[in-house]
Amino acid sequence: MNYKTFLPLIALMGATRMHHFGDAFSLPDASLAVFFLAGLFFNSRAFFVALLLEAGLLDYVAISHLGVSDFCVSPAYAFLIPTYFAMWFGGRLSANFKSMQGTEFTLSISAMATLFAATTSAFLMSNGSFYWLSGRHSNGTMPEYIEHALHYYPPYAGYALMYVIVGFAAVKAVKMLPDLMARKTA
Repeated sequence: MNYKTFLPLIALMGATRMHHFGDAFSLPDASLAVFFLAGLFFNSRAFFVALLLEAGLLDYVAISHLGVSDFCVSPAYAFLIPTYFAMWFGGRLSANFKSMQGTEFTLSISAMATLFAATTSAFLMSNGSFYWLSGRHSNGTMPEYIEHALHYYPPYAGYALMYVIVGFAAVKAVKMLPDLMARKTA
């Protein structure tokens, strides 16, 4: 894939980054899936760095110009770098499990297990660092953290999984389009 196919990932993060879990007027944040898909489809670390810069710029604009709360900006914010790296690296590992022969384009159980592991490690880094380092949870205890994590993990992982599956299906559909068009004209 070339750099032009990277643009939809940039657009997806730009369109969804304002709200973690979405609301009646916006989609949930797709950043985790964007980093995973970038790792899956693009071998260059430059794409990872470009997405990190985009995420930081979007957060800056949202907070300083669009009135989005800065609640999540704390010393833990720096842990988004290893969080997103875990997703990108999970995508890179999953690239070993995908098949792109002609119209065949599949994502194996191994790739999905890697997505689950990457998302779980990303959650532990981002959520754990926020819980322990943000100062928003004074006197936090391990049982309280576990309760907190059990509340936030399902949507965190679920949205990442949903976006990866939809993104993968979109790529598969685009790859199948030439063959469908050829059959239609034949």
